[in-house]
Amino acid sequence: MSKKLFTNKEIELLSKNKYIKNVTNKAITYTDEFKILFIAERSKGKLPIHIFQDAGFDTDVIGNNRIWCASKRWRNIYNESGALGLRDSRKLNSGRPLKRELTVNEIIAKKDAEIAYWKAEAELLKKSSCKKGR
Repeated sequence: MSKKLFTNKEIELLSKNKYIKNVTNKAITYTDEFKILFIAERSKGKLPIHIFQDAGFDTDVIGNNRIWCASKRWRNIYNESGALGLRDSRKLNSGRPLKRELTVNEIIAKKDAEIAYWKAEAELLKKSSCKKGR
């Protein structure tokens, strides 16, 4: 965990990025989509800081150390578990199991999120297979 604490202004700035799920004064939670995009771009040889800049992040606010640590963490997870390892498991394993049944809307939302994830992974696989085919 980084020692740098974000100010309210920095939190507001970071929150506007579409690849950020949540920001607190201590931590950033990135979307699964960004993690997959990051791994795809990194496999093409792009530097982590350039990937973050191209995704619209202010790298001065995030800091080089935080970027390099995220890069190392995501690459290790990807090498061990593949794209599934990059998923935010907290939404599936959020602690205590529900005692009630999910509503139809909750089930649909959960399935929609799952479909979006699999579509993103399929796109990543298409891009990597096109790259290998050349």
